[in-house]
Amino acid sequence: MRNRFDAQLAELNQELIKMGALCEEAITVVSDALAKGSGDQATKVAPLDRQIDEKERGIEAICLRLLLQQQPVARDLRQISAALKMVTDMERIGDQAEDIAEIITFLNGRTHEEHAQICEMAKAAIKMVTDSVDAYVKQDIKLAEAVILSDDLVDNYFLQVKESLIGIIADDPSEGGYALDLLMIAKYFERIGDHATNIAGWVTFSITGQKEG
Repeated sequence: MRNRFDAQLAELNQELIKMGALCEEAITVVSDALAKGSGDQATKVAPLDRQIDEKERGIEAICLRLLLQQQPVARDLRQISAALKMVTDMERIGDQAEDIAEIITFLNGRTHEEHAQICEMAKAAIKMVTDSVDAYVKQDIKLAEAVILSDDLVDNYFLQVKESLIGIIADDPSEGGYALDLLMIAKYFERIGDHATNIAGWVTFSITGQKEG
């Protein structure tokens, strides 16, 4: 019985890794689209978001099967519960990547120096997402805690971008609409960092029974 449970738990971990990789790819694609001012590149995010949604449903089914057909002990139960919470955050990461992509299609190919700073935010967010899922699979509480601390970096990037965009609007009010679009993009990346922090918090819960972050 335990061997079967362990096999299904391993399947759950593999599916979480795949879902995390899709989230990473969606953020990478949309960041590249922003850097290049490419609306065509941005349209590649929607299919990835649909795959993320499918993974969420599949992982939920695995978790329910583990809960209903097996007899998980306390730590196993925490791990399964954490996975159910994590996929909700990962699904939202996919949604926000698609929201960013939609805004990019309205920028008409424009690029700006703020794009580079926002792309640095994206790189930090990608690492947070990757490390948070890795921490779950490895049950690595130190890595999870490092992800939670990394959220300050993404938040600081957001504050820098916001101040820069306020300056642009002050210098040229006609650029207000464009600056607000960039601010929304930066805010979505900041939220992605928040979701990665949530994922890491559920990792600590799965190990200790207490959620951080």
